[in-house]
Amino acid sequence: MSALYEIRRHSLAAIIPVICFAAIGYFAYHAMEGEHGINAYTRLTLQIQDTQAALAEVTAERRTLEARVALLSADGLDADMLDEQARRVLGLVRPGDLVILGR
Repeated sequence: MSALYEIRRHSLAAIIPVICFAAIGYFAYHAMEGEHGINAYTRLTLQIQDTQAALAEVTAERRTLEARVALLSADGLDADMLDEQARRVLGLVRPGDLVILGR
């Protein structure tokens, strides 16, 4: 009876530390892998950086296109730009013309 009592006493004393370690493990796992954990934060940070880079690229392209459209506006019609666009759209080249195609 004494051995059974000692086993029960030691097992009851070990329950609280086991529960505490399990709780610490649970929270540590979710702090790393959870929906709002460190890994999710890192993934979102990288996604934000990629999106900002793509935004900068699209913004630069838009500015370029807006500058080209401004050259074709009625207020400041640029004859060279108009000629370039007409040749590009219609595919017309006069004999002896040197055509340098841009982007």
